[in-house]
Amino acid sequence: MSKEEKTENKKMTCGIVMPISPIDNCSADHWSEVLTILKEVIKDAEFEPNLVSDADDSGIIQKRIIQNLYKNEIVVCDVSAKNPNVMFELGLRLAFDKPTIIIKDDKTDYSFDTSVIEHVAYPRDLRFAKILKFKEVLKSKIKSTYEKSKNDPNYTTFLKHFGEYKITQLEQTEVTSEKYLLSAIDDINQSIREIKYNQIENKHPFKSNMYETKGYKIIREEIDVFKKRNKIKEDLEIMTDEKLKVDLYEYLESLDIVRKNCDGPDELKHIMNESLVPF
Repeated sequence: MSKEEKTENKKMTCGIVMPISPIDNCSADHWSEVLTILKEVIKDAEFEPNLVSDADDSGIIQKRIIQNLYKNEIVVCDVSAKNPNVMFELGLRLAFDKPTIIIKDDKTDYSFDTSVIEHVAYPRDLRFAKILKFKEVLKSKIKSTYEKSKNDPNYTTFLKHFGEYKITQLEQTEVTSEKYLLSAIDDINQSIREIKYNQIENKHPFKSNMYETKGYKIIREEIDVFKKRNKIKEDLEIMTDEKLKVDLYEYLESLDIVRKNCDGPDELKHIMNESLVPF
């Protein structure tokens, strides 16, 4: 198959913005069911479904979300339960003034700022007969909205209803391969931090919100002081050198401000190790 044929056969992407964690008495399993329903509708409408937080490559999740919100040909946004992250991401998409469909369950009230936009409703209890009707309505809405956005030069999702605006653009900058690799390394390190945050949230024996504590912030700052004094460029140098790790621990243990903000030497050692980002 030629490159041109592959491009032609590639489906356009329909981004999905929605809650995924428990909120408003709806469990994570509930949102998983809603996601399954949305993916089925989107595929029937001949688009490729994709949560805007998903991507094939590693990277900072916020950057990934913004890029998908900007690039996806159309986005379906579920504002049920008025999840703050969802409302923020919807605001970004509306700022780009690109094809957007808002859906909500029948237990969620309209928000004042977006009430002027048509919402496609579905039953929170996901009752089969009503969901079937919802799927047909949403499928038709996805197709008609995208077609109108391509064929109507005056099409607007939101902004142009209130006047003439210059739509936000995402600037693209050419960089050298070296700068790109350094940026990618930073993204990977940040992703590792996020994974470790999640692990601590679920498994840390001391404080589930350790990364928000004063003790963690102080230790991270003092690690940077230690690195500067010893002319250490990367955390990796400490992680791979047992003597440096011992020196760092002894340095931290000697500080009154560190001892006052940790529940003993075990927690100090744990926070110190979790503060060092592996590569």
